[in-house]
Amino acid sequence: MIVRNWMQRNPTLIDGDTLLSEAKRILSEHNLQALPVVDGGRLRGMITRAHCLRAAHFVARTQSADEYSFFANRLKVKDIMVRNPATVSATDTMEECLRRGQELGVGQFPVMDGGQVVGVISSREIFSLAAHFLGAWEKRSGVTLGPLELKPGTIGRIAEVQAVYPIARNENGGECQPHLRKVIVRFHAADVKKVVAVLEAAGFHVIESVEAHREETTRH
Repeated sequence: MIVRNWMQRNPTLIDGDTLLSEAKRILSEHNLQALPVVDGGRLRGMITRAHCLRAAHFVARTQSADEYSFFANRLKVKDIMVRNPATVSATDTMEECLRRGQELGVGQFPVMDGGQVVGVISSREIFSLAAHFLGAWEKRSGVTLGPLELKPGTIGRIAEVQAVYPIARNENGGECQPHLRKVIVRFHAADVKKVVAVLEAAGFHVIESVEAHREETTRH
């Protein structure tokens, strides 16, 4: 999965002298999370919805007419933007994008190609990616197995499935032991209980199951 195929194309770009109130309007009206700031054809920074909301909240708390006037008519994007923001390349993989976002604590990236901003990756695209992975649009049923050790042939023993996702997170949100993984299995089936019974009979521990048509989760 390449960033180019998931990014917001032809992003709205603003310059550093844009009023923050105008940037806030653009973000709100177009339901965007971030705007790349470009001056002289070069990426200079990034302004996010969170930046605008924090500034507006500060002004609201002061209840000062002078502060409001400064926010509306004088405060510019370059005054509070993130300078030299972290970026990703259009040819990077989404996996690399996700890793960098987690490592840096960043929720959006300008996407670069040949020194130019060609897109934006934000939480919207990340949610879309996760939804496609988990088959959210296809209303698949599912079960979660494990934690179990993924040996050669383990995945092959889980038959009649549509998708398999090994993950390393435990119930408390921490990491599983290095050699263990939970395995999320997504599939189409009329009777999820029968699938659970078959998996358990094969020696797999089913932690939970989800019936797509009911959208209910059953813990085991």
